[in-house]
Amino acid sequence: MTDGTDVKDGNGESTFTVVVAAGANLGIAVAKAVAGVISGSSAMLSEAAHSVADTVTEAMLLTALKRSEKPADEDHPVGHAGERYVWAMLAAVATFVGGAVFSVYDGIHTLTHGEELGDPLVSYVVLAVSFVLEGFSLRTGVKQVRAEAERMRAPFAEYLRLTPDTTVKAVVLEDAAALAGLMLAAGGLLGGQITGSGVWDGVASILIGCLLVYVAWTLGRANAQLLIGRPLPPAMRAGVREELLGVPHVVEVLDLVTLIQGPGEVLIAAKIDFRDAVSAAEVERACEQAERRLRARFPSVRRVYLDPTPG
Repeated sequence: MTDGTDVKDGNGESTFTVVVAAGANLGIAVAKAVAGVISGSSAMLSEAAHSVADTVTEAMLLTALKRSEKPADEDHPVGHAGERYVWAMLAAVATFVGGAVFSVYDGIHTLTHGEELGDPLVSYVVLAVSFVLEGFSLRTGVKQVRAEAERMRAPFAEYLRLTPDTTVKAVVLEDAAALAGLMLAAGGLLGGQITGSGVWDGVASILIGCLLVYVAWTLGRANAQLLIGRPLPPAMRAGVREELLGVPHVVEVLDLVTLIQGPGEVLIAAKIDFRDAVSAAEVERACEQAERRLRARFPSVRRVYLDPTPG
């Protein structure tokens, strides 16, 4: 979870990360396509499709960031934070359709029909430059995730797996996959150059497609969980219950619901059993104190609804 101390600042940092990735991928896509045509390499063309899919994905993520900033209104009383996950889900589909399907198809076509290999020098140069640019983009995303993980005192891998900021998660996973895809493409080119066979190139193209399938599936599943409604992690839910039980006059937390509505936006609803002898005014004060305690410990909490219920 992000700590949610300043959602706008978080969005600004995420926007910068996505813009860096989009700019790198746009230039890389054109270079890979030209190199693929010159060398006749299906792996290079698959990498071009990979970069095009990443560029489209990042355009959708920028749209998600922009639209999720819209304030709550009468028709959207809890705001538009959840819209980020709709666009991020569409971005995962774009990665699958635009990159994975083309790569697997092109690889199978190469294996069944063969290919004429041209001069691979241009492809090697493009791969080297692409590796540097993708590495810079990945470094930007990892830097943001590491800073947020340290702020939350969580391990990097666990934070990346659980973070509701799926825009940054998408950039990190896609850039990591891009670096792996570049190495696969280089291996396919080298294998073809040594053996004179296009089989290596075709296999590399299929492996790039499989890599993109994994990335699309991982991102799609993460966004689907958040769209359906994902609760806080167990340790944080235990902390919420602990804070509620620490409020004067609270006897028991009968039912607790936590819901992540967006990065830095959490809703908490609970049925609380208060002592029978307390007055209505004391119950009201206890509810106010409970909300203050929850916001102090978990700044990402935006909405708290407490229902006094007999145990």
